[in-house]
Amino acid sequence: MPGSAAEAEEVQRHLRRQVDLSTRLGSSPKSVVGLDVSYEKSTNRVCAAAVVIELESLAVTEVATAVGEATFPYVPGLLAFREAPVLLDALQGLATEPEVLVCDGYGVAHPRRFGLACHVGVLTGVPSFGVAKTSFIADFVDPGFRRGSWSPLTEGGEVLGHALRTRDGVKPVFVSVGHRIGLDEACEITLRLCPRYRVPEATRQADMVSRRILHSATRS
Repeated sequence: MPGSAAEAEEVQRHLRRQVDLSTRLGSSPKSVVGLDVSYEKSTNRVCAAAVVIELESLAVTEVATAVGEATFPYVPGLLAFREAPVLLDALQGLATEPEVLVCDGYGVAHPRRFGLACHVGVLTGVPSFGVAKTSFIADFVDPGFRRGSWSPLTEGGEVLGHALRTRDGVKPVFVSVGHRIGLDEACEITLRLCPRYRVPEATRQADMVSRRILHSATRS
């Protein structure tokens, strides 16, 4: 674990060279794994959840969790150093081999083009992308009113992702690739995961599971 923010940024720059933005999925995945982390207020205790969602039915087919301590301070742009270790522990608990990882956060839409989805994707080798609820660094024009409308997330002329409308008239989410998946594929999967809610069902379920487990652990 890096000892400072400067060291962490250097780790990101080093790992960034391993990000594969050219590879696309060979076929449509049958399932995805949603990842999210919940924090206990006033402590460093965290819970990560990895939830396997069948894309056809959106049924939850497997859940794995891990409880631990966040050992790196909160620094914008360095969230992976708080969350990736416990997320990797949760992933280790799955019997299912992940096809695609969906993170509650950013991929290349990040100051050093290496957000949480890139970090987890590179460390696992699994195709990954991020779906964030707010835009971090990029500029965008509000997409059209209808579900499926999108506009590019850009910084300095570089397209980093899409602002994607997942519900008619509801605020967009922000999709960016992490590793070994195309942006169009990531947006298509996101829409498939959002038939009823603004956020993908995979990360929505992971959020609920991690909150529930952390609450139970706190009370026990």
